[in-house]
Amino acid sequence: MTGDELRREIESLAELADPPRARARSAVSALLAALERGEVRAAEASPAGWVVHAWVKRGIVLAFRVGEDRDVDLPPVFHFRDRDTLPPRPDARGPGGARVVPGGTSIRRGAYVGRGVVVMPPAFVNVGARVEEGTMIDSHALVGSCAQIGRRVHLSAGAQVGGVLEPIGALPVIVEDDAFVGGGCGLFEGVRVGAGAVLAPGVVLTRSVPLYDLVRGEVLRAGAGESLAVPAGAVVVPGSRPATGAFAHRHGLQLQAPVVVKYRDAGTDATLVLEQALR
Repeated sequence: MTGDELRREIESLAELADPPRARARSAVSALLAALERGEVRAAEASPAGWVVHAWVKRGIVLAFRVGEDRDVDLPPVFHFRDRDTLPPRPDARGPGGARVVPGGTSIRRGAYVGRGVVVMPPAFVNVGARVEEGTMIDSHALVGSCAQIGRRVHLSAGAQVGGVLEPIGALPVIVEDDAFVGGGCGLFEGVRVGAGAVLAPGVVLTRSVPLYDLVRGEVLRAGAGESLAVPAGAVVVPGSRPATGAFAHRHGLQLQAPVVVKYRDAGTDATLVLEQALR
């Protein structure tokens, strides 16, 4: 079926409290295959900014609803029990052959992995996620459900890119082209990291935590229904700010406060040359 036909079918089935199982499973299978081929996606950039394709997220939720728990064996050492509609992809190499290094990585059905992506073990790429060409996913990194990872991004070891399935209309976490996400970073609740931004190890960003820009003298916050947006080219480090109130003052308590300390320049780019050698 065409993309429009698939969208109408998913939207129709998702509205039903008890959708016909065979029909729903067929539609879900078609959706997951289209996601893997890169023909549809959960969110994409437009001239007006990033937009969510809510019907895709509804289809993924439908996949959980109509799936059945089954044992999945991937000899010789991996054994799972999960929804049979959403097993690990048997072939995650993608167009042009991504390099998925042995050692415990799982890429779930419905995830798109682009040309030249490198995935180090162990890592997990969830359903609906999209990883564009030339990106490096390092060990112990998570790419959550529907997360959108751009071209030539580096997700360092232990980076956690959270998933966003619900609310259906909420933007997922987005990491735009050429961004560098340091080890142990956490990106949650639909944060958007602008193109070329650099996040130092240990930075944690959520839409409910303000980002302090020392360069421009601004406090960046997420608007109602919007993501926290890290500016393109920003270099962000972990920081802290005093907690308010007499009790906090008496005990010297601090709250985390991610801080933009500079914007990328030639010197910053030089520190990222090692990334190219890993690709």
